[in-house]
Parts: sequence; structure tokens; C-alpha cells
Amino acid sequence: MAGMVNPAFTPPAAFTTRPDLKGTFGMAASTHWLATASAQAVLERGGNAFDAVVAGAFVLHVVEPHLNGPGGDVPAIFATAAEPGRPRVLAGHGRAPARATIEHYRALGLELVPGSGALAATVPAAVDAWLLLLRDYGTWSLADVLEFAIGYARDGHPVLAAVVRTIEGVAPLLRDHWPTSAARWLPDGRPPVPGEIITNPEYADLLDQLVAASTAAGSQGRRAAIDAARHAWRDTIGPAIEKFVATPHRHSDGGDYAGVLTAADITGFDATIEDPVTLQFRGYTIAKTPAWGQGPVLLQALAILDGFPDERLDPGTELGAHTILEALKLALADRDTWYGDALDPAVLAHLLSSGYAATRRELIGDTASAEFRPGAVPGRTAHPPLLRTTHDTSGAPIESLPGSPAAGPASAVGEPTMGSTLRRAQGRPNSTVGTSSATTGDDLPTDANGVAKGDTCHIDVADRWGNMVSATPSGGWLQSSPAIPGLGFCLGTRLQMAWLDEESPSRLEPGRRPRTTLSPTLVLADGHPVLACGTPGGDQQDQWQLNLLLRVLVGGYSAQQAIDAPTFHSTSLPASFWPRTWTPAGAVVEDRLGSEVIDGLKARGHLIERAGEWALGRLSAVIRDPATGVLGAAANPRAAQGYAGGR
Repeated sequence: MAGMVNPAFTPPAAFTTRPDLKGTFGMAASTHWLATASAQAVLERGGNAFDAVVAGAFVLHVVEPHLNGPGGDVPAIFATAAEPGRPRVLAGHGRAPARATIEHYRALGLELVPGSGALAATVPAAVDAWLLLLRDYGTWSLADVLEFAIGYARDGHPVLAAVVRTIEGVAPLLRDHWPTSAARWLPDGRPPVPGEIITNPEYADLLDQLVAASTAAGSQGRRAAIDAARHAWRDTIGPAIEKFVATPHRHSDGGDYAGVLTAADITGFDATIEDPVTLQFRGYTIAKTPAWGQGPVLLQALAILDGFPDERLDPGTELGAHTILEALKLALADRDTWYGDALDPAVLAHLLSSGYAATRRELIGDTASAEFRPGAVPGRTAHPPLLRTTHDTSGAPIESLPGSPAAGPASAVGEPTMGSTLRRAQGRPNSTVGTSSATTGDDLPTDANGVAKGDTCHIDVADRWGNMVSATPSGGWLQSSPAIPGLGFCLGTRLQMAWLDEESPSRLEPGRRPRTTLSPTLVLADGHPVLACGTPGGDQQDQWQLNLLLRVLVGGYSAQQAIDAPTFHSTSLPASFWPRTWTPAGAVVEDRLGSEVIDGLKARGHLIERAGEWALGRLSAVIRDPATGVLGAAANPRAAQGYAGGR
């Protein structure tokens, strides 16, 4: 895979922030060192990659509560040692409740699904999905897998500074509107301090109930034992959630509404194992989620870029960065016009075809486009989304958005990406393009009022037998919805990605999955998995992964070199999160891209926001050489939180 650096690419930095880990036993990488260490501990005790990733994922529920939770969702993509050439997708993606109709939301005076509060909640999917993966592909008992998470939840762990900043940012909302969350996160009337030991005894008790149900059914076999835990999960949380959301509470638009989730919605949900969507690129097979996620965006962008010479694929040059940004805009425009849970496979096949990619490639000129340009599908009528512009093409801010009531500083919002906390703390201004959309160190993202937003987690694992898995858990972060008494977690807000538009392919409809941004990646060569990667970042996930893949698969970088390299993303797309705005021709770049490249992009018409030296992306990856069995891992240094481990 990676080897000698392609002379058409900018050479990588002489030193990486961390070594490219190498070994033959097992590797794990994630957005929190405790999850990585827990996953590696499972491998050390004889568990396989699926046992390890599930153990690490439940730890992430506990130690990164500002980034994910049991009430959220998870897609994963994996390959097994038994069938290495057949990648599979774990679809832990919640569906819209039976009462979640466009008519109901419009009757409340809403033009968009709110970004926080129970009206934005799909059926909690993450826990059922993890248990399904463990049942079908793991080897350990549920008790052994959950031992790590139960220990951190009951006995405590040192709280991250980013968690503290999150709680501080939403403390007025918790005190004034979400008393159950105040009791959970402000137990003494104050946020914790960084490093303080915090616990979640309610969640520990809930996990203990799952273990007890599984143990009681143990005589029926391992599969039946884990299914018993899945049933216990649904039977326990369903009535508690239905009762709790019946009381109106504050949402991101400033209104107070009751939720629509019921126990029947929850008991009727099952996570699934599905086939991925794949694309051939420069001798590799890239596997992504179907179009209920944004994963095919990465494939469409690669298909467009595949027709260019290598020198136009280097993210480190002006021409390369411009070409990549323009390709991403075209792919993302298709995402927001065509993707959805019920997308006809024939339509997706057309969008991924070489002929279609060639027509899209012709649209890339020498200057930045500020237009929204979806492509045509034979026999279909395009239905683009509502474009809610925050800035005009000169970068001047537009003061108000019709249909978007001011939330004020006491409302949590829904976008799980990027903020400008660190820049403000350092006294550095945002660009003229307006509110920052860039991650900054380990600071939690904020909105224009300084209110903390959510984010996402990621974890990758490879074992010595040839199993490899990449997963991106998200949703149900502590600032998304009020905490549910007795459960120790809150609901997710993925439904905000559905449109209140009957013609939209991503419309709100009972039983449908809203088109998610969560997007892990698996790369295969000659029928064997060679790289699994992913990142938090909402709409930026596939953008940052594209730069990593180009640097590794074409540029010859190592995984750590590619993660460390400066990156960028487009904001010239309708955001997937409330209030669904976009910045025509907007792009966010890391300063390390260099003034010459950045000035060149500006001259081409890109509205550039400089995000800081180390600001964008929280990528991690595991790799495997099928010929030698050598494994590797790499992790992102930017958030001072992610780690890789292995031997």
C-alpha cells in the first residue's frame, strides 16, 4: 500500500507526531486512549477484533459522553478472516418513530427538525448494533466484553477537559430547562473540573441488567444469551423513554415540545448487517455504507478524481487542493439531491459509473464554483434541498434566516462538528466568512453564541487472524437531549438530518432512516482488507478521509504521515445539521497548508477560513499487509485525545 512517496506529491514532513505502529499480534486506534487500551486488552486476552471493538465502543459511551452515547447510533464496516474479500456493513442506524410525520412537525410551526431535544430522536440503535456484531462475529461473553465499561461507569474515570467545557457551555440550559441533565452533570451545582473522577452509576446498573439477562440465558448457548440482553435492553429503555419524552422540554429552536418516541418504536427495532457500496480506485476496492449514509460521497469524489493525473490529486498543492474541493462539491451536491434510505440501487449505480464521473469531471474549471450543482439521473427529476445561505459570494454575512428562530445562548444545537473556541481563547479572530466551522485542538465545538455542540467518536481494530473493523459511533451526546432518569443517558438527534419536504429523498417519514454523516471506510487489495479508517466530523468525515486516502493510496504516504499532513474541507454544501446552512465557495484550511497554497486558493475564488495549525480532523486507522501479516495503526494528534496501540 504505502511505500515510496510518489514524486508527483509533496513530500511528507520529515518527522511524524507519532510512530507508525507495526506488529503482528493486534492493533487498535480510537479517539480516546481508554477505549484503545480496553480494545487492546481484549486482544491480549485472546479476543478477536469484534470482541475488542465492542468493548472499546461501550467504553466510549462512558468516557466521551459529549461525543456519543447509548441513545445514539453507529455504522461499522468490516471484513472477517473467514471471508476477507466480502466486506460487510453494520447498520446501527435508528429509524424515525411511527409518529414522526411531516404533518406533526409542521403543525408545531417547524420548518426544520430541531437540532436538539426529543423531536430530533430516532430509535436508539447503537447498543443493539454492538450486541448484534458481538453475537454474530465475536467470541467472548457479554459479561467479559462489558467489564471495562461497567468498571469505568461505576468506579469512575478522570473526566476530560473537553467534557468539562461541554458541560460549562450548556450549564444554563441544564439548570433552566433540563433538570434531569442538571442532576446528572451538575450534581453539586457545578461542572466537574478536568481530571476529577466522575461516574455514571445508572448506566452501570443498566449494563449490569443486560449482563444478568445474558447470563440467565447462558444455558441456551452464546447466541441466545446475547439475544436475551438485546431483549432486556429494549424492554427496559422503551417504557422509560416513552414516559419521559411525553413532557415538553426545550429544543434548539427555543420552543418546548414533547417527543414522539414510544416503547413500540424501540421494541420493534433491530440493527442489521448489510452489503456495502464499493468502487475500484487505482487498484484498490473502497467499501462504504449504502446511501442511507453519506459514504458514497467519498466514492463519487474518487471516481471523479480518478480521471486526473497524479499531480492533480495532491492535497498539499494549490492545484490539487482546488481540484479536490471542486470534486467534493459535486459529490456532495448529489448527496443532498439524491441520497436517502430508499434510494434505488440503479440510481446509485449511475452516480458511481465512470461515464457519469466523466461528465462531472468536465465541470471542474480553474476557479471555485459558488453554485450548487447536482447531476442528472435519467428518468428522474432532481429535487435539491432548501439552500439556507449564511454568507453571500463575497463572504459578507446574511443577518437572518427565514424560519430559524434565534435559539439564544441557552439552547444546545445539533451540528456535531467544528467550532472556534480555541481561536477566541487565543485572541485570534474568525475569518470574514463568519462563524468558524473548524475543530480546534481538543476544544469542544461551539456555535455562534459559544454554545457547545456535539461531536462523534471513532474506533478501528485489526487482529492477528485477519479480522478488521472500522466504526464511527455518534449521537446521544450529553448536550443533545435531556437525560432520561434511571438510564444514565439521553437520546440522539439524528432525525434533524431529515427534511420536512414530501418530495425530498431524505424526507421525514415513519420507519425511514435519516441520511447520516457517519462514514467509516474499509480498503481492500486483491480481495484482502488492507486499511480501515475514519474520523468524527459530520459533513467533513468523507472530506478528510479523501485526503488521507489520496496521500496513502496515490502519494505513498504512511498512515501516520497522512493523518499528520495538513488538511481542508469545503463548506459549500447544505449542512446536514440544524439550521442546515451553507457558505457558497467556502473552504476551511489548516494554516500548515502554507500561505502560497492558501493565497492561490483565494485567487481562484475560494472563500477561505484559516483554522489554525493543527485544527481539522480526528482520523485514525489500522492497516494490514496480507502478504506478511504485519499490522499497523496510526492516530490523530490534534485533539490530544486519540491514541493507537498494539504490538
